Amino acid sequence: MGFFMITENENLIESIIKQALAEDLGESGDVTSLAIFSTEDQASAIIKSKASGILSGAYLIPKIFNILNPSVQCDIKVKDGDVLEKGTVICKLQGPVHAILGGERITLNFLQRLSGIATSTSKLVKAISHTSTRLLDTRKTTPNLRILEKKAVVHGGGYNHRFGLFDMILIKDTHVKRSGGVGNALSEAIKFRGNNTDLKIEVEIQSLEEFLEALSFMPDRIMLDNMNTVDMTRCVHLVRTQHKPIELEASGNITLETIRSVAETGVDFISSGTITHSAPALDIHLLIT
Repeated sequence: MGFFMITENENLIESIIKQALAEDLGESGDVTSLAIFSTEDQASAIIKSKASGILSGAYLIPKIFNILNPSVQCDIKVKDGDVLEKGTVICKLQGPVHAILGGERITLNFLQRLSGIATSTSKLVKAISHTSTRLLDTRKTTPNLRILEKKAVVHGGGYNHRFGLFDMILIKDTHVKRSGGVGNALSEAIKFRGNNTDLKIEVEIQSLEEFLEALSFMPDRIMLDNMNTVDMTRCVHLVRTQHKPIELEASGNITLETIRSVAETGVDFISSGTITHSAPALDIHLLIT
């Protein structure tokens, strides 16, 4: 089954940008710049990093300024996924000052948020680079920004889990409890899927007993949630020695301090919600030159 790839959706991305600009500019526009500068005033600006990290969101810069004013020239100096050092110039802008200042905050908000996610992802990916385990994101994203944040995970070297509730059956502990057990939930899921093998099934388990129960139903993937590394290793050994085509994913309280030992159990994937919901923003600013 592997991992999911986020499908490019230019219309959705454009809609996100337009909503962000509408929120900031309202119906009156940037009244400060309108009050001070004429419509003919031209300006140059640079966007640069004030901290080290991984860049994500550069692809949004031309889209933002093209919506504001197509005459703004955007000279992107680095690409998404590149390492940023303090002082790295990300982009040079040239055009009407109204457009540059009107798009400044939205551009920086996106860049700082997305580069923060890419940077957090990169740190965890680096910690497990000596293994074959891959880092996955989750659905713990900012509402309406999921496509951007999942792209940021990829820019940081991670991989995407399912995009939403619609593209995979993922039986969580809430489903297990409500249905009366792992076996009951899996039985119903398999029945629902029928012959549609493109609809993959993953089940979350929290004990060796639940793992063995899940194993007998042969789901596509089993999530080992909040399990200690000794038990994780046992689960990996059982799947490998029995040559079962089942992927194993570790989840729960994954940190920079713990991720290495989890990966060394031999699981295929480790999923982490912190890389999106708790990533600190990377400091990036715009300067009029």
